[in-house]
Amino acid sequence: MQTYTQNIAIALIIFVFSAVAAPDFHNSARAGTTDVGEALEIRSLGDPNAPVTLTEYSSLGCPHCKSFHENTLPTLKKEYIDTGKVRLIYRDFPLGSRAMAAAMLTRCAPKTLYFGMLELFFDKQAVWSQSEDAIGALSSVAKHGMMTNDDVLDCLQKQELMDGVRSIKEDGTARFDIESTPTFVINNDADLKIEGAADIEEFRKALDEALN
Repeated sequence: MQTYTQNIAIALIIFVFSAVAAPDFHNSARAGTTDVGEALEIRSLGDPNAPVTLTEYSSLGCPHCKSFHENTLPTLKKEYIDTGKVRLIYRDFPLGSRAMAAAMLTRCAPKTLYFGMLELFFDKQAVWSQSEDAIGALSSVAKHGMMTNDDVLDCLQKQELMDGVRSIKEDGTARFDIESTPTFVINNDADLKIEGAADIEEFRKALDEALN
């Protein structure tokens, strides 16, 4: 039986060798060589000193995660994040090789574009997660993060980056017993979790209790 790591490695090799079918973005700006250490730094929204920390474990290929980002996060951001009450930390929990590839690409894009890239990958989820031309579909999204085809291939071949993303996932499982996406942990307390397709009212209740 192949391991999770072997499956991802095989999938990424397929991506690389199918690159000839990918569109050529001659006019896009180069994202440049990715520093893996910087790519794996914490990605967050809101005041680092906010009284409440909400950590999101999410997979870019997950429909419920897409729903949260499209339907719940805008209100959460307006009411809690932009007001300095909550800091949202996004942590990768990719389910499947394509979600892993998408997670890697968001981290290879310029840091200032990170959350915009997340939203783009969620928005185009149905395309890149099912397309026969996986590298072409992923590249079509990545170009909005100033990444060329060469940038995409360079990013997907970074074993250290893939290992780092997988480590984030494994840490979530070990520390907070994360098993599915999306899962949200409040103030790094394994007993304070919101799991699945929760609506804004559930977030309000949990966050207001944490704030009080």
